[in-house]
Amino acid sequence: MSAPKNLSDLYVEELKDLVSANDQMKKIVKQMAKKIEDEALSGMLDDAVGGIEEHTQTLRAMLADNGGADKSKEHCKGMEGLVAEARAHVIDEDVSDEVRAVAAIAQYQRMSHYGIAGFGTAKAFSDALGRDDDTAKLDEIVDDIYGADDFASELAERSVNLAAKQDN
Repeated sequence: MSAPKNLSDLYVEELKDLVSANDQMKKIVKQMAKKIEDEALSGMLDDAVGGIEEHTQTLRAMLADNGGADKSKEHCKGMEGLVAEARAHVIDEDVSDEVRAVAAIAQYQRMSHYGIAGFGTAKAFSDALGRDDDTAKLDEIVDDIYGADDFASELAERSVNLAAKQDN
């Protein structure tokens, strides 16, 4: 892949990076949901998979609109590392269901915060480029991610952390 020559090229690369990050996150979140006994958390993670899929479809459409659909693919190494951490702490660890649930929320939020940074960056690029439709879509996605993150925090504070604390 050649180095970006301008902001438009950088924007397309950011969109491709986000597609890769979302593809990776979707797979691990789906696996995490299957390992979780807590129904509210498992349901939240299942819902997140649907949201990630929607966001990825939006990204792919933006790539097509911005001339990036036919170019080389990007592999997001940042999300790769976060996925490895999630796998280690949620999938592979031999821990109680309560501790696994707390770890799942922590790992989900780490990946979500990475997404907030990436989508926020893409939004700033699209705004600077005058791509108002993209900016509005990216703003909506950032809001969705913040909402899911807030719900995960509430779930942790309301029940999951308390259940894990009783494990001590």
